[in-house]
Amino acid sequence: MPFPKLVVFDMAGTTVRDEHEVEVCFAEAAAATGLLATPARILAAQGQAKRAVFEQLWQEQLGDLPATELATRVEHSYQVFREVLEAHYRQADVQPTAGCLDLFVFLKSQGVRIALTTGFYRTVTDLILQRLGWDLGLDARRRGNRDAIIDLSIASDEVPAGRPAPLMIQRAMQELAITNPAHVWNVGDTPSDLESGRRAGVRSLGVVNGTHTRAQLAACPNDGLLASLTELHQQLQGVLVA
Repeated sequence: MPFPKLVVFDMAGTTVRDEHEVEVCFAEAAAATGLLATPARILAAQGQAKRAVFEQLWQEQLGDLPATELATRVEHSYQVFREVLEAHYRQADVQPTAGCLDLFVFLKSQGVRIALTTGFYRTVTDLILQRLGWDLGLDARRRGNRDAIIDLSIASDEVPAGRPAPLMIQRAMQELAITNPAHVWNVGDTPSDLESGRRAGVRSLGVVNGTHTRAQLAACPNDGLLASLTELHQQLQGVLVA
């Protein structure tokens, strides 16, 4: 197993603690705009671009709508969701997940590039990065200098399609000049995270201390499930000494 040159991490639930607050914000916006969405259905869509999820759920609820009416409903739900979510992250206690910072330091010490991808749009992504202090050293393109904690941040509204499409991973590879998928590991806590890694042809790993359980992620194609990022850190240290 080759040591990675790039590790692509999801944010909420993987590198950023998530007590299902994103699901709560989504459910609040859905209820406020007349969209029926069960907790299980919302959980199943975690990690995906949220505008696309609203569109999918409105189509499921109402069937074939005229395009203009569908677009109006989707935009209304999405805008309410943005307001609720941004208000939450402006005041929430935002913390990294267990083992995350130690892993980042280790990867940097080994010359491994770190990219963060997310189902969030750029405004919320930046809010979270700022609350954590991970925006320090990032330029206008969200690329990090040598002193930055991360090397790159990509939001779902910066690619033509969010997860489970592989485009954020592929963009990270392009931005950081990593051409061989065998040198890339993808880490997330949702089925869409794992699927995006599979479609990108990279090593795709799941952590089970985020929004989904081991049993839920085990049902998805994957290259390994980890208790936390601490276990990933241990695995990488083992690769070095093997």
